Amino acid sequence: MSLLKGKNAIVTGAARGIGRAIAIRFAQEGANVAFTDLAVDDNAKEVEKIINDSGVKGKAYASDASSFTETAKVVDEIVKDFGTVDILVNNAGITMDTLLMRMTEEQWDKVININLKSVFNFTKAVQMTMLKQRSGSIINISSVVGVSGNAGQANYSASKAGIIGFTKSVARELGSRNVRCNAVAPGYIITEMTDKLPEEVKKQWEDQIPLKRGGTPEDVADAVLFLASDLSSYVTGQVLGVCGGMKT
Repeated sequence: MSLLKGKNAIVTGAARGIGRAIAIRFAQEGANVAFTDLAVDDNAKEVEKIINDSGVKGKAYASDASSFTETAKVVDEIVKDFGTVDILVNNAGITMDTLLMRMTEEQWDKVININLKSVFNFTKAVQMTMLKQRSGSIINISSVVGVSGNAGQANYSASKAGIIGFTKSVARELGSRNVRCNAVAPGYIITEMTDKLPEEVKKQWEDQIPLKRGGTPEDVADAVLFLASDLSSYVTGQVLGVCGGMKT
């Protein structure tokens, strides 16, 4: 049985990496998927084709998730195209890693805006739709460093910790209308972003992980699928670590 049959989902930042894996996994489980990225490039078109080839509706939208007005506009467009929104995955994110003493105001603001403000923007934009239908699942992609912190990632860690506080607050606000809000905190996941790390750094990460390997985007997608589906109908306000047992 398809876990998301007939549901409509929005996934932000889904042209590559973890977002791509989530969008494709949702489509495999029967969901129609609207997804956003800064541009509808070749990567986005490929994801759109994979979704549509799964026998469901898929559409890519160009939108800057850090912009409040652009987000409101694109969500209106998605609701017109898809009819409703049952699932929102706030996945858009970037890193601009450097020690605090070298970090510029621009590096701080950009990471906070894209990683954290985007979560506010999209949640705010879909809120009324979900409240009216008295159902919905919002999943925010945080990180293990949002729990534990990490040297050289003060901006990224702060943005991901902020997502956790936001998630818990929204879960309390919207729970009475059967709208759930949870977070997933990935650990070391092998993506384009982490693939650029030096080999010795990757080895250091893997040595800290009880399962002795980096995770895949699909590992994260499966956890998000659980939180999006009715299998987790009594789960809200939680942070699910997908980290291979990494100490947080």
